[in-house]
Amino acid sequence: MQIVQLSSAQGPVECSIAIEKALNVFMKTLSAYNIHFELIESVKDRQGLKSALLHVDIEDDHALIQEWQGTHQWIWKSSVRPNHPRKNWFFGVEFFSSPKALSESEIVYKAISAQGPGGQHVNKTSSAIQATHLATGISVKVQTERSQHANKRLANLLIQQKLHQRMNETLDQAEKERRLVHHQLERGNAKKIFMGDQFKLTN
Repeated sequence: MQIVQLSSAQGPVECSIAIEKALNVFMKTLSAYNIHFELIESVKDRQGLKSALLHVDIEDDHALIQEWQGTHQWIWKSSVRPNHPRKNWFFGVEFFSSPKALSESEIVYKAISAQGPGGQHVNKTSSAIQATHLATGISVKVQTERSQHANKRLANLLIQQKLHQRMNETLDQAEKERRLVHHQLERGNAKKIFMGDQFKLTN
């Protein structure tokens, strides 16, 4: 899965208009390939969109990433500012690997001897549980309750909480990367060039 960002990178309103047009072209391309996608977010400008985020069901090596990732150019005489001499408007498309869903069912449980306060009874029993999530290597130890069953249930909940925390940290990092890209759009070296009101692809 990929998160795809189309960004005007704080360009003028013409770049926002380009984003809206490019988003339509990109979604039609995905549909033509029968690729499932979901529009996560779109940030409106006074005309067009400042940016858009999609969740796209493709792998890291899909040809569309190579085809679309980078800076793109729109050659258009602005109707918003008819007297403006500039005719070249740039916008960016970036792909980011989406955090993968982690299976909460692949957990190995091991009964171990409890340690610490509790006297002779605690030390001689194996009521404590060590639980390891195979997909991530996250491991927890629980000896709060007297029964294995209760400790196993608590260990399961604790691993779920750690998985959730890790996913949030990954999303936070991905958000920082998206913001960085949003402000670092490279002008020139266009991957695709579109022309005119019809936003026709020329290359």
